[in-house]
Amino acid sequence: MHTLANGIRIAYRFVGHTQIAHCGIMLDIGSRDELPGEEGLAHFWEHMAFKGTEKRKSHHIINRLETVGGELNAYTTKEKVCFHASVLDQHFERAIDVLADITFHSIFPDKQLELERNVILEEMSMYYDSPEDAIQDDFDEMLYPSHSLGNNILGTAETVRSFAKEDLESFIRRNLDTSRIIVSFVGPTPFNKVIRLVEKYLFDVGTASTERQRVKPTLYAPEIKTVSRPITQAQCAMGRPSFSLSDPRRLPFFMLVNLLGGPGMNSRFNMALREKYGFVYTIDASYTPYLDTGFLGIYFGTEPQQLERSIHLIHKELKKLRQQPLTTLQMHHTKEQLMGQLAMSEESNAGYMLMMAKSLLDSGKVDSLPEIFDEIRNVTPSHLMDLANEMFDEKEFSYLTFVPDKNAK
Repeated sequence: MHTLANGIRIAYRFVGHTQIAHCGIMLDIGSRDELPGEEGLAHFWEHMAFKGTEKRKSHHIINRLETVGGELNAYTTKEKVCFHASVLDQHFERAIDVLADITFHSIFPDKQLELERNVILEEMSMYYDSPEDAIQDDFDEMLYPSHSLGNNILGTAETVRSFAKEDLESFIRRNLDTSRIIVSFVGPTPFNKVIRLVEKYLFDVGTASTERQRVKPTLYAPEIKTVSRPITQAQCAMGRPSFSLSDPRRLPFFMLVNLLGGPGMNSRFNMALREKYGFVYTIDASYTPYLDTGFLGIYFGTEPQQLERSIHLIHKELKKLRQQPLTTLQMHHTKEQLMGQLAMSEESNAGYMLMMAKSLLDSGKVDSLPEIFDEIRNVTPSHLMDLANEMFDEKEFSYLTFVPDKNAK
């Protein structure tokens, strides 16, 4: 770790067996920081950052890394905005130069504003036409009603059409805090060189702070909602609010959700709904923690006539975990599977670079795999059974279902 004079921190991990440098600038600013009428503004900023700076036009930004085989990208979440790049180590200076430029020196040209507005409206249409994506966004609104965490990251067509340059500048100025920015690096470049180049391109970023206070959502009440759409397959989202990032039950609950509907083909939901009955092609359960809350989400698609039966099977699996503690062998397999998945995810240097930045912003540290494994090994069947009884109460679940519109042609 190294901290610049302006408060921006550098997080560094040396990996000598690669020629690729992965770096990113992550800011603790996301869609939950938007005010009413600003929905979609953080995501709009992410797009507009590539459309022109004080010294580069948009095509110069695109070509700066592409011409040397590198990649430049960005993403927006509810609580973060990140600009990141991957290049051959010999071109690392190019990467940090362009990342610093688009993050801190974008000028949001009016002509590009209008072009990108149309691009984002097309992006919104694309997601609307993909019911498996749209249902997850709409489900957020049910879990966090009247709260910015429930807003679609893309915003609405109305808000996107309204954004002007001044809105972007005001949003950034209101939320920017240099002590909540991480420059993350994974690769073979020596630490001293990384520090020197980051200082070279970020020296002119003035110290900034914010008194922003994120408001915790409090209005949740279970809801059941069915929406008719021009689709052929029924889509279902079900779940409830859950534990925050700082909650000590976070890792055991993640283990429990991973057992139910994680990426393994042997997840309980996959075995019950796909392998035994053939009701679904995919089904997954996920746990997403935020600063002050979190949520459990279960998502699947099935034929309309199999919808109720699928929901029944899901509740059957949830009931098993509430009533039957895992055996010693089941507990062992659950732990080993999760530890293997986490170890494999750390093999991705690009993914580790992004995880390192997020972890530092969220908790002020990056836990090592041995530390995480020790915590996993200490989880007992009674821990998981207690969590299942606390979080798998069917009366606390909300349900959002997209069903085929019988009148659609």
